[in-house]
Amino acid sequence: MSPITHLFASWIVAAKTTNNARDCRLVTLAGVLPDVDGLGIVVDLVKNAVHHTENFDYYQRYHHWVLHGALGAVVICGGSAIFARQKEWVLLLSLVTFHLHLLCDIVGSRGPDPGDYWPIYYLAPFTGLHMVVWHGQWRLDGWQNRVITVILFLVTLWMATGIGKSPLGIFSERADRVGVEVLRGWREKLFPGMAKANIGPEKEE
Repeated sequence: MSPITHLFASWIVAAKTTNNARDCRLVTLAGVLPDVDGLGIVVDLVKNAVHHTENFDYYQRYHHWVLHGALGAVVICGGSAIFARQKEWVLLLSLVTFHLHLLCDIVGSRGPDPGDYWPIYYLAPFTGLHMVVWHGQWRLDGWQNRVITVILFLVTLWMATGIGKSPLGIFSERADRVGVEVLRGWREKLFPGMAKANIGPEKEE
């Protein structure tokens, strides 16, 4: 699935289970950062532009291979715990969002051809054994992923107006405050008489 879908799904889990902005951010990122191993596509795009080719060797070689497994779980989730306030709790939640990412990719990351499955090699890059693949995997650009993304987006918007924070807080607390106020204004217009939540974004100590 796309990084945006992973962002919404991970943030929903984090927002419901953490009690401060830092831990919420770390748990959310743990569900998004596995896709860092897909940045080889940038190298491929530059190489293709220079040589007028259409090969995506680095992307195909390293995406789902470096961080979509046990190594990624140790590095990403362990790193989250180090910087967290509630270290054990964040480690557990980060493992949840990390593996939720893997599950989503197993379910919905197939290429355009019916047999173009994209498996997860959980013990990579150390070995290619223990491949996890689902032969009912739907296309990355399939309608299923689009529906799931829209649903997660709507849930995110609804939650943001109630708890006073949104995924924008991962990048900017100021943008988060402004965004939440705008969303609350829209919610009041769409649902007149609905009381605003008094909970605001958490503050860092």
